[in-house]
Amino acid sequence: MPLLPILRYPHPILRRSAEPVTIFDGAVEALACDLLETMRAAPGIGITAPHCGVLSRLVVIELDRAVSRFANPRVVWTSPETARHPEGSVSLPGVVEEVERPARVRVAFQDLAGALHEVEADGLLAVCLQHEIDQLDGVFWLDRLSRLKRERVLKRYEKLRRGAADA
Repeated sequence: MPLLPILRYPHPILRRSAEPVTIFDGAVEALACDLLETMRAAPGIGITAPHCGVLSRLVVIELDRAVSRFANPRVVWTSPETARHPEGSVSLPGVVEEVERPARVRVAFQDLAGALHEVEADGLLAVCLQHEIDQLDGVFWLDRLSRLKRERVLKRYEKLRRGAADA
């Protein structure tokens, strides 16, 4: 299982909507395995195929050593209550900021065999699902921040990149 290259923000593919997974075969299973290994190496707790330049609606999340794979996920319900949680990205490593999102969600998705499922989530799983589904829709997590916070995050990221380039 090879590690895939991770696109760095602001790569234009990160702004494109991913295409639905329509063929559920060994190739989608292999891509999910490669995404998992790439995410672990990054490190991260969630990754999408577009993070690696593949415009497919495929998400891999690993929380508390439990791996979940979601093909064609979509939010079908959100709670009126919201919660704030720190978020970051494998495409913008080293920086995080609090993002406000619905506290609970229900997500419809397909497994890697194509079977339909729904999951209701709260806490970190709800955050991860919304974050990764946004990415599948071409919405980067920075878009959920105020302009001021977004500019501060990008300045911190540039400072980290300059420091890494000087090392």
